[in-house]
Amino acid sequence: MSKSVYFDFKKCEAKALAKLNGEFEEQRSQIPLLVGNYLHSYFESEESHDQFLEEHQKEIYKYGNKEKGIKSDFKVADRMINSLANEDSFNKVYQGEKEVIVTGEIEGINWKGKIDCLNLDRGIFLDLKTVADIHGKYWNESQHQYETFAVHGGYILQMAIYQELIKQTFGKVCQPFIIAVSKQDIPDKAIFSIPQSILDSELESLEMNQDHIANVINGEEKPKRCEKCDYCRSTKELKEITSIMDIQIY
Repeated sequence: MSKSVYFDFKKCEAKALAKLNGEFEEQRSQIPLLVGNYLHSYFESEESHDQFLEEHQKEIYKYGNKEKGIKSDFKVADRMINSLANEDSFNKVYQGEKEVIVTGEIEGINWKGKIDCLNLDRGIFLDLKTVADIHGKYWNESQHQYETFAVHGGYILQMAIYQELIKQTFGKVCQPFIIAVSKQDIPDKAIFSIPQSILDSELESLEMNQDHIANVINGEEKPKRCEKCDYCRSTKELKEITSIMDIQIY
């Protein structure tokens, strides 16, 4: 289990299972993911960034040609990088081993994660997040309410998982920090701490929900459909007639 797999199942079990089984592939742009990886590779090491550029020439450069320059999305990424790289506080805090794999077992289920920056000596770990707007509102369809980027992306949950996996891997409880940088024309940036009580609550919630998800993955329980996502729409069957007065608004 990983945070991304778990979070997919929290959104729609049917879609998440179909993705795991190779039965469904999301039709969405990979550019946001590549922009995030572009930034991560830069702060990992010069070698990692050069390798990333080499492997994704087609996506990064105009017409896939270095001589033509980088595309607009990655110009934004460069501004995000510069906003952090030129910040003394960031450079002082973002010190440690990069891209550290951690594994462990949470209530009988195996988990795996990758830490952006881990500093065991200082007892901290840091995670870089690229967001549209740090102070923006993000709509949660299932809860019918707006959320912060941290809640909407499951990032607090992710830090709770990573804290537990670090403890199991290295025998030390480390404090997480989220470093967020926005994709705005003039990037915003911030360093966020997370109260331990919130981390503990997130982990308790995970422990209560993960058994069902594991059972769905293993074929022991049927996945629930959200009936709102692209997968559910693509596999929907007209089995009933609904009153026009019962239309749900999301």
